[in-house]
Amino acid sequence: MRPLRRLLRTAGLIAATACVSLGIAHCGWQGKRTPAWVNGMSQDFPSARYLVGVGQADTRSGAEEQAYAAVSKVFKAEIDVQSKDWESYLITEDRSHARTERRLVLDKVTQVSTEKVLENVRVLDVWFDAKTRQYYALAGMDKVQVEPALLERIRELDGTVAAQVSEARQTPDKLARARNLKRAARNLVVREAYNADLRVIRNGGQGNPPAYRVAELMNELEQFLAGNLAVAVRIEGDQAEPVRRALIEGLAREGLSIAGASGSLNEESRDSGVKPDLLVTGTVRLWPLEIRDPQFRYVRWCGDAVIEEAATKRMIGAVSKGGREGHLTEREATAKAVRVMQQEFSSELARSLAGYIYGDLQLPSASGTPPGCPREAHPQSSEVSHQ
Repeated sequence: MRPLRRLLRTAGLIAATACVSLGIAHCGWQGKRTPAWVNGMSQDFPSARYLVGVGQADTRSGAEEQAYAAVSKVFKAEIDVQSKDWESYLITEDRSHARTERRLVLDKVTQVSTEKVLENVRVLDVWFDAKTRQYYALAGMDKVQVEPALLERIRELDGTVAAQVSEARQTPDKLARARNLKRAARNLVVREAYNADLRVIRNGGQGNPPAYRVAELMNELEQFLAGNLAVAVRIEGDQAEPVRRALIEGLAREGLSIAGASGSLNEESRDSGVKPDLLVTGTVRLWPLEIRDPQFRYVRWCGDAVIEEAATKRMIGAVSKGGREGHLTEREATAKAVRVMQQEFSSELARSLAGYIYGDLQLPSASGTPPGCPREAHPQSSEVSHQ
């Protein structure tokens, strides 16, 4: 689309130069008469066939950019309306806690569909108002030419979603079922973005209804994970319990169930009656730092964890995080370090586990992740401040 714009701008400059050098009074886009499309009406580009946008600026290129943007806004407005429906499945309440499905990047969905459609947009006409020294540009697309491409893309996505749902419901593999349901829901969101574009293109504003609903697929995935894929969590070390609670909350937001509530993996399985499918084991530590700072005291924190398949003991994920926090007293610095450790370490672990389950992350190398925590239980450390 950009090469086309550059070509149009070059043509406009050549035309303008010719008009000035030859002294021509009426030179198409510089005509004294205001085109009907400037005021939103045009027999040459009827709304029944053309979707158009008008741009106005001090330069021709600026007017063309504004015209393109005007057409784009029509599609984006429809996507924004539909996105409210898509977002409805992202947050569901379950008794005392909320399960929040990770937000899909709706801006990216908008870009995927709209940019494809806008490849068919071209500048239809340009006019220069000699009195106001303003340029006007008319950009648009032929609806008849665009609709077949949209229908073909929708059919392709319908086939992909149907195949993924069928595979999910037939396979005995738990992970394969979860991954196919997740991918089907994602493809269905993209499909609905194209369907929103189709509603803009069609004069009646009607799209093609999908065979599945995003909310239905996500509810099916949530129920399956809650009843069939359990995770056991064991965190040891300094302030282990707050970190463990934060991790369990993060896993619950991903729709995963927890095998028990105790600190021992064996006790978890026995207490809950659920045999875990995945094991998360980790260590967290905090220790004060001796830093030459007359105002602040500092505490360093670290966390290491591995995620394994319960049956095979195969490592499927590893996380290592660490940081330093400071405050007026060591107690306040420690409290701050615990809060940061809870948030960053548990969030990274939850993302890694969900990424594995949904097939978004590759398995780690055999060597795993280098440990971020020192081996000794209470390390002595000092850092020199350059402040």
